[in-house]
Amino acid sequence: MIENQKIRPDKVIGPLGEPLTLDTLPPANTTRWVVRRKAEVVAAVNGGLLSVDEACARYGLTVEEFAGWQRAIDRSGMPGLRVTRIQQYRELYERQQKY
Repeated sequence: MIENQKIRPDKVIGPLGEPLTLDTLPPANTTRWVVRRKAEVVAAVNGGLLSVDEACARYGLTVEEFAGWQRAIDRSGMPGLRVTRIQQYRELYERQQKY
C-alpha cells in the first residue's frame, strides 16, 4: 500500500530563471546574505524544494526572519531584500496601504 508521501521536486526555478537544486542552494554555513542568496532560499521554499522549517534549520534563521524575506519579495521583488533599502521600501509600502 502506498502511504501519503510528500512529493518533492528535484529542482525549481530560481529568482533569475536558473534551475535550483538542493546542491545549488547557498551553502548551509552562509553568513553573508546577499539579495540573490536570500531570493534563492525563498524560491526553494515556495517551489517545495525545502520546507520553511528545513530552510530555517539549514541556514540558522528564525521563522520571523524568513517570513520577512518572503514579505519583502512579495511587496518589492528582489530589490526589497536589500538591507540598505529596508526603510525606503517600508515607507513606500505604508503609503500604498493608506490609499
